Amino acid sequence: MSAPDIIYAETIFMTPHHTIDPTSPTPIWDRPEPPARRTPHPLSRELIVGAALELADADGLEGVSIRRVAAALEVGPMRLYGYVDTKDELLDLLADAVYAEIVPPAPAPGHPSQDWQSGLRLIATLTRRAALRHEWFPELLGGRPHLGPNALAALEARLSVLNTAPNLTGRPTELRRAAAAFHAYLVGALRTELAQRHADRSENRSEEQWRKAMSPYLGRVLDAGRHPLLAEVIVGAEHPTPAAEFEAGLEIVLAGIAAQTS
Repeated sequence: MSAPDIIYAETIFMTPHHTIDPTSPTPIWDRPEPPARRTPHPLSRELIVGAALELADADGLEGVSIRRVAAALEVGPMRLYGYVDTKDELLDLLADAVYAEIVPPAPAPGHPSQDWQSGLRLIATLTRRAALRHEWFPELLGGRPHLGPNALAALEARLSVLNTAPNLTGRPTELRRAAAAFHAYLVGALRTELAQRHADRSENRSEEQWRKAMSPYLGRVLDAGRHPLLAEVIVGAEHPTPAAEFEAGLEIVLAGIAAQTS
């Protein structure tokens, strides 16, 4: 499934429960943890996720495995099974832990809620902060849907904010499309920004240093006159910080949603 996460909401809530295959594995969210045991090294899903988060933040998703998490917790790998059966389930738990950082706080009693555009800006800011803390997180977006409690809370928050926009209340199809466009921008922008970060580290040079190194070659190509608009953009456009670029792109998306709902 390559569509943005928000698109699966329609499938989830329109699928009759009796059509679900009863032989399918029980989702980890519906499985209780094994009973607690008296041991020098107690286990829980919370402890497992905490250890996996540290590994992922240090080494990326390729550094996460059942064996490495078990070693970090000083237990044998077999003890983790039952808490989590596969690496995919472990990644689901990891993603849901990050979604907890994205759910915006509820408005304080007696204070009016933000307008929908301010609400989406807050969600975008929280999402970018979480992605910069956990650079592996955007790799998990846009694939299989995330159905953990924090992921669903984040989805509900996004829909609740957009539901206050003009002409979206009571129009689930239009609401879904607007939320999908917003989510697709976040995924694309964050993946681009983090790919640049990774390139800077792997090449041991900044984007500015890379541009200077490529400048003679690109200058010769553009001087040939075959790409006039590209030359105009490269020469005349500003080169803002990643944060400013993210915010500018977000405003274009918000303006597009506003145009559709006015």
